[in-house]
Amino acid sequence: MQFYTASLSQYKRLKTREVKIGKLLLGAGNPIRVQTMTTTDTMDTEATVAQSIRCIEAGAEMVRITAPSKKEAENLQAIKDLLQKKGYSTPLVADIHFTPNAAEIAAKIIEKVRVNPGNYVDKKKFEQIEYTDAAYAAEIERIRERFTPLVKICKEQGTAMRIGTNHGSLSDRIMSRYGDTAIGMVESAMEFLRIARSEDYHNIVLSMKSSNPLVMVQAYRLLIQHMMAEFGECYPLHLGVTEAGDGEDGRIKSAIGIGTLLQDGIGDTIRVSLTEDPEFEIPVCMDLVKSLPATSSTVEESAEIKLPYSPFEYKRRTTNAVLNIGGKYVPVVVADFMQHGEITTNNFETIGYNYNGATDKWNIADAAADLIYTGKKRINFELPGTLSVLIDYSEWQSVKDNEKYFPLFQGNEYLKASEKSSKLNFVAIDSNTNNDAVIAAIKNDATVVLCVYSSASNAMQSVRSFIANLMQQNICCPVIIAVESMHTSIDEQLIHFSVNAGALFLDGMGDGIWLMNDPSKIINKEVSGRTYLPTKNNHQFLNNTSFSILQAVRTRISKTEYISCPSCGRTLFDLQETTAKIRNVTNHLKGLKIAIMGCIVNGPGEMADADFGYVGSGPGKITLYKGKEVVKRNINSEIAVDELINLLKENDAWVEPG
Repeated sequence: MQFYTASLSQYKRLKTREVKIGKLLLGAGNPIRVQTMTTTDTMDTEATVAQSIRCIEAGAEMVRITAPSKKEAENLQAIKDLLQKKGYSTPLVADIHFTPNAAEIAAKIIEKVRVNPGNYVDKKKFEQIEYTDAAYAAEIERIRERFTPLVKICKEQGTAMRIGTNHGSLSDRIMSRYGDTAIGMVESAMEFLRIARSEDYHNIVLSMKSSNPLVMVQAYRLLIQHMMAEFGECYPLHLGVTEAGDGEDGRIKSAIGIGTLLQDGIGDTIRVSLTEDPEFEIPVCMDLVKSLPATSSTVEESAEIKLPYSPFEYKRRTTNAVLNIGGKYVPVVVADFMQHGEITTNNFETIGYNYNGATDKWNIADAAADLIYTGKKRINFELPGTLSVLIDYSEWQSVKDNEKYFPLFQGNEYLKASEKSSKLNFVAIDSNTNNDAVIAAIKNDATVVLCVYSSASNAMQSVRSFIANLMQQNICCPVIIAVESMHTSIDEQLIHFSVNAGALFLDGMGDGIWLMNDPSKIINKEVSGRTYLPTKNNHQFLNNTSFSILQAVRTRISKTEYISCPSCGRTLFDLQETTAKIRNVTNHLKGLKIAIMGCIVNGPGEMADADFGYVGSGPGKITLYKGKEVVKRNINSEIAVDELINLLKENDAWVEPG
């Protein structure tokens, strides 16, 4: 095993223990299972059953239901009985926070319980506590005493368990010793796993969730490494990004976090957490699983790579700056106009440039592309000052403007070129072919930027291997990650782009992003009961997706970021409506992170990664946060959005919409 996966160069599933959840088998090479969580009040049996059936018929193989207290845990029996009466035997999962007695009740009723080690026994008050080793060991013993009864019940009943760590709800004890880190998340779960193993209980699944895909991916990788080092085996893994949000941003963030791990063969069950009705999460899960390349039964040792960087901590690949690409510059965005006809100033509005004919000036948005690829076409009007043009080498040779136009060479075309730009040359490389001659030629050329794509089925791994090879040879030219999607729906394209580009940016690879597709093949309608996201102007779609991916991986901030939880039975207000309302009034606040949480389970913890927070604190009541600090308590929900705006103004975080 290399680092954290069965193979770094080919798709191959990580071998995990087999776990039984009712009649459903998980791990050990079984299919990747998809699941979701209800948003209804658990005490409303009819509504919860109806929503569960919608999720099951959409394809959910497990349905999770919140059980915040004993009464909800007890009502799981009524929910299970009614589902079975209606002919559904899909395993149910009880979601437990804070209340061990509810977990012990639920474990005798349903097929699986989820416990959060951050708040099952410990508490979170954001207190820094100094522990001696003896005092820390005493705390572990206290956890053992409180957690062991549940372990014994699960073992006796044949109930499965998920030990689910959340980045936003790490306990004060873990935070005091390990800090707000991925290793702290891992140790939080390992403490509970050790206790379960000491009771010879192994029907366990683990998760390491965060609203930040980078933290999430690093935590899962570390967990695998620690389990293999300590136990010599790996338990099944449940993948998910918490508080991903809704719409395209929610799908992109989830696809980057979950998809990055799936591509490396990691993950046995997945849940996409969207601030939408739960049945809409299932198609996204299915698209993620469907996007995986075929499993390789064997891996040639010679084909494997050794990573020249740590996969457990982020460090951007060191590159030379070529004009504004690479070095310390933020990643650039390339707008693909290859298939476009005549290009006018109006077309540029879709990529962030608005031309005012009266003043003969360009207005430039925060999410404005840096480069435009035109194929063989020239542009017959004055370009914005920040925009440059990539044009095919054969056409570039006759272009007189060497300040705005730069050549794109196709692989070996660079070797034969009689003329090159003295400032900037783009070289397109298929990482799935032999590029040794080109690599040798560009090694000492300080004007080259590589545009790397892959024709391989395992494209992400192919490009990663190529860039790792550059690093091993100390070749520091910038790399633009180029991804083409031929999928027929917008949401499938979102997943394809997010996984194949986002995964590489999480590992510090990439000085730019270039997304391309064939807009004529996109279907924009409901097909076989499958709801597709609406199609926008294709150039706008690609541009927005590029900037959303860069924002999700935290390499280029161009808009407001929302950390929004999926609704569940604990939610204390209409989460979808409120999220839309807050977006509507704050989406012009570039770089601001606003968390919108339905309840206090993960809310206060996720505030640590947000600038401001909007959290349900009681029926119809909202508490506002600045970072970790409570600023305004128990505000009526009718005026809470206005109070949030007032809070932003009081902290100089508000600007009037332009």
